[in-house]
Amino acid sequence: MNITYTLLIILLAPLCSAVLIALFFRRSHKIAVLLSVGAAAVVLYQTAMILTSMNHLIPNSISKEWLTIGQFNISMGFYLNHLSALMLFVVSFVGFLIHIFSVGYMSDDKSRARFFGGLSIFMFSMLGIVLADNLIMLFIFWELVGFSSYMLIVHYFEKDSAAEASKKAFIVNRVGDFGFLIGIIWCYWNYGTVEFIKLEQILIGKPDMLITGIGLCIFCGVLGKSAQMPLHVWLPDAMEGPTPVSALIHAATMVAAGIFLLCRVFFIFTPDALTVISYIGAITALFAAITAISQSDIKRILAYSTLSQLGYMVAAFGLGTKMGLIYNADGFKTSLMLGVGAAMFHLTTHAFFKALMFLGSGSVIHACHHEQNIFKMGGLMKKMPITGLTFLVGVIAISGVPFLASGFFSKDVILYTTYETNILIFATLCITSVLTAVYMGRLFVITFLGKSNSDSADKAKESPLVMTLPLLILAVPSILFGYIIMFPNYFPNSLTALLNHHNLLEPHGSNHTLFIGLSALFSLGGLISAWIYYKPGASEDQLEKSFAGVHAFCASKLYFDELYNWYVAKIQQRFSDLLGFLDHIFISGLMVRGTAGIVGLFGFLVRASHVGSIHAYVYWFLAGVVVYWAFVMGWM
Repeated sequence: MNITYTLLIILLAPLCSAVLIALFFRRSHKIAVLLSVGAAAVVLYQTAMILTSMNHLIPNSISKEWLTIGQFNISMGFYLNHLSALMLFVVSFVGFLIHIFSVGYMSDDKSRARFFGGLSIFMFSMLGIVLADNLIMLFIFWELVGFSSYMLIVHYFEKDSAAEASKKAFIVNRVGDFGFLIGIIWCYWNYGTVEFIKLEQILIGKPDMLITGIGLCIFCGVLGKSAQMPLHVWLPDAMEGPTPVSALIHAATMVAAGIFLLCRVFFIFTPDALTVISYIGAITALFAAITAISQSDIKRILAYSTLSQLGYMVAAFGLGTKMGLIYNADGFKTSLMLGVGAAMFHLTTHAFFKALMFLGSGSVIHACHHEQNIFKMGGLMKKMPITGLTFLVGVIAISGVPFLASGFFSKDVILYTTYETNILIFATLCITSVLTAVYMGRLFVITFLGKSNSDSADKAKESPLVMTLPLLILAVPSILFGYIIMFPNYFPNSLTALLNHHNLLEPHGSNHTLFIGLSALFSLGGLISAWIYYKPGASEDQLEKSFAGVHAFCASKLYFDELYNWYVAKIQQRFSDLLGFLDHIFISGLMVRGTAGIVGLFGFLVRASHVGSIHAYVYWFLAGVVVYWAFVMGWM
């Protein structure tokens, strides 16, 4: 197979779909759906072809010069290695299933052609990030992902909340992306290139050449896209978009782009930068878990859960990569990427079970006539058994119940990595693990068990096959993917090589039993506690009823939104007003209008001197002679 043509097909198929929908089929909903789903199917098929022959194709770099200005040149190309192949599989597999689910979920939407066009442009943008061979090309697609996210969040543009959420997401991401852009410029200025292969060749084994500031600036992009503190505030509000958007962009792919970026350029970070990264990840994980336990909107609970799991990945990357640097006497080595392996392992399992739960929530919302308050649901397991059972698989996976789902294996690797390097972060993630099981157990027992708490829940019925089939398919890797990776001898396949290429840790030797016990304690203890405390099908929040102060603290989100609103209103807006005043007075007033006024006055005086009288002209002549004589005599 010709890898260049294959990658071009993967990248351009969704772009062609988006262009055709935008130009010719904006009102032809069925054709638009077929084009978008067909493009996603083509991407998945071509990705499968790559995976089946992966050993012959990786690593593979294809690059063409795009722009040259003097000695500065930018290339565009593809860089396919184990990392990008794994991410390509995640995006194409999950993306295709979400396209299928969207056919049923958006069946009554009058703007579904626009929606599917937006899905296609997002797939194009995300695939561009995965395949880019340099930071500049990646940044171009990085911004396109931000645009497509904005477009999909604001799908219900008639709702003020959706419009505000889309603007918030776009603006917050611009803050992070500004730092990312500075990092790219700094990187080119210091190393003379932004191509991944060349940067790796320059930096591997040469830690003295690393600059902490470059790594932290690049990490700013991760703060935005992967919604890490303090730029996390946009993700919960982004739930205003359609639920398939939440599953595709805000659970499985776009927010994971930041983790992928870290792993793509792992060799650029110093130990100091990695320390900062790991602490930010751990703090975000704990903060989001605390906040999730007070939410009543089913999608917002999953949104804060996503924030928390992304924090796990960031912490694992920071500590695991730093552990590789410390334990390796020769400095960096491509073969020693513990952080990359742990982060990508959890990214992959999380993509499966979180997409499963977001689509499950979409099935619930669809059946309950767009009701999203879990305390107005209840008893849905009997009415929606497929949705309920598959959602339970997701709950078990994210809680990390030993041996029952893939989330156990990937979270176990992260806990082991942190245990070996930083006991404080290990303790933070252990607390987060308990809270995760509690709030996910709370979500499940209130939503699916007990009795119905509203007419919409009482009249709910199982979603059609086009929506439940993706749930059943996603449930399979949510259970088995951990076994596939951790036991490659029993499950030999191309995907196993992708993660084991990064020296993913084997089960933890003498500590293996300890970590199984901890996982059982955290997950089962949290789930059972949620069952006992919240009661199946509860119609009110027991935490708010019994401990109003604790609930208020959790619901406050540490007042980040209020802090940002205060900053915008009291500082940014006033500074903007000051700049506006200075612009009117000095720039528009003195410099522009003042200059124009002086020129006008000069013109008026010149015109006044041309009166058409010979006497006036004689006077001007004599005045000129006097001035010239004074100048010659040195009096002027």
